[in-house]
Amino acid sequence: MKLAQAMGVARKTETKAKKAALVKAHGTSGTDSGSTVVQIALLTNKITELAPHFQKHSKDHHSRLGLLKMVGQRRRLLNYLKKKDEKLYSETLTKLDLRK
Repeated sequence: MKLAQAMGVARKTETKAKKAALVKAHGTSGTDSGSTVVQIALLTNKITELAPHFQKHSKDHHSRLGLLKMVGQRRRLLNYLKKKDEKLYSETLTKLDLRK
């Protein structure tokens, strides 16, 4: 039981470290987790991490619904960013390697 708890704690700290690295790379400051670009980067990271899960579990329709919600949220954020700042939008697409 203690090993499972230790694995869970290690996974949480790994996730926090990844999130902090994404915020630092895409945000205006180290704690800028609310800007549109950072939110798009975090959603893109979650979406790409779920891809191997769906290759292994092709009939997991409940998780697929969550994935589709994340994709829709990212699309709405990208549309907002395009309306607000076209240059930043195109930079974000190339930086995150998204097609459009």
